Amino acid sequence: MRRLLLVVLSVLAVALGAFVVGMRRKSPVLQDRLRQFSKRVMTPVVLPTAGNAGQGNGVVHHRGRTSGREYATPVTPMPVADGFLIGLPYTARVDWARNILAAGGATVEFDGASHEVTDPVVLSYEEVAGLLPRSVRLGAKVFALNEFLRVRAV
Repeated sequence: MRRLLLVVLSVLAVALGAFVVGMRRKSPVLQDRLRQFSKRVMTPVVLPTAGNAGQGNGVVHHRGRTSGREYATPVTPMPVADGFLIGLPYTARVDWARNILAAGGATVEFDGASHEVTDPVVLSYEEVAGLLPRSVRLGAKVFALNEFLRVRAV
């Protein structure tokens, strides 16, 4: 039994290590699979409560660049003095970020309130590190989170 536990823990450690390395290197295969898992499995679970008071996550409401369709995407906005920072673990090439950049704004639901936001800009980790809580800085370093979307509240 002890040997089985050791094998299971070893497999988990290797999988976690591979995950961290894949995220740090921005592996297209890993990121595409993770995005699909998030879209199909996590979004339906998280979206109903995202943005509510006391929740750590929020929702960004945006319009498709070509379809014109309205979308709601769960995100983890970090309040800053004049708006929000949103980490971009899959880079700024994700559709929701491209939609916000193209439109010049969106609506962010966070902590029970709705915020119209404008002036989206992609910033590097170095540009925002001083605004981030220590735990986010640590996670950003581990996973090589190098891009953040900054939006200003109207």
